[in-house]
Amino acid sequence: MPIVNITSLTHPGVEVFSSLTEPQLRNSLGKDRGLFIAESPKVIDVALRSGYEPVSLMCERRHVEGDARAIIERCGDIPVFVGDRNLLASLTGYALTRGVLCAMRRRPCPSVADICGDAHRVVVINGVVDTTNIGAIFRSAAALGIDAVLLTRNSCDPLNRRSIRVSMGSVFLVPWAWTDSPEADLRPLGFKTVAMALTDNSVSIDDAKLCAEDRLAIVMGTEGDGLPQEAIAAADYVARIPMSHQVDSLNVAAAAAVAFWQLRKK
Repeated sequence: MPIVNITSLTHPGVEVFSSLTEPQLRNSLGKDRGLFIAESPKVIDVALRSGYEPVSLMCERRHVEGDARAIIERCGDIPVFVGDRNLLASLTGYALTRGVLCAMRRRPCPSVADICGDAHRVVVINGVVDTTNIGAIFRSAAALGIDAVLLTRNSCDPLNRRSIRVSMGSVFLVPWAWTDSPEADLRPLGFKTVAMALTDNSVSIDDAKLCAEDRLAIVMGTEGDGLPQEAIAAADYVARIPMSHQVDSLNVAAAAAVAFWQLRKK
């Protein structure tokens, strides 16, 4: 592996880590072939095991023979930019988690039918824009038996650097796709949809008929306003999580975890 010692912010190749915005990374090589940044050896390892292609690495000099060593060896003949802690913090804007970043190539995004053909439980993320919530939803989805994740195009990109970090690499474990019309895409595949919302017609999340559905898509809304009315109207069910102490709702990531557990395929 070519070790490249850097001493300034202007070294060629470093801009991938330091100055390119998330949209610039996504579009750097054209549609569906851009880049993303994975952080920490554990998360990078999950991405590599999931088949993502590394492009370049950045780490603190002291980690070349330490935390980053195994990752560097697995990545083969790609540039490894190394520098001291203060320099790398000034490049990235924050101290590196365990001292290593990896620029990786995106893969073409699959279709809804590609990832949901054999699925029984999927989640539809409708308009969620907070990167932390996206990452947390993916982590719960991976842990609690969700087969696929669909996102409306006004939602945050799962391969945003912070979403990846919060998910602990779960964005690489659960297949996901964009959707313009979740209900239209899912109904031909035999799915019923349940909108998580507080309405006069909401059933409890432990409703026996709801839990017995063979193929179910759980539709989660935005952090503030929840699901749009048209998404609620289009759903086969509307469900709520029973609450105590006059609390009316949970954060979307917490609500998703509860819904995934209760509505898991029995």
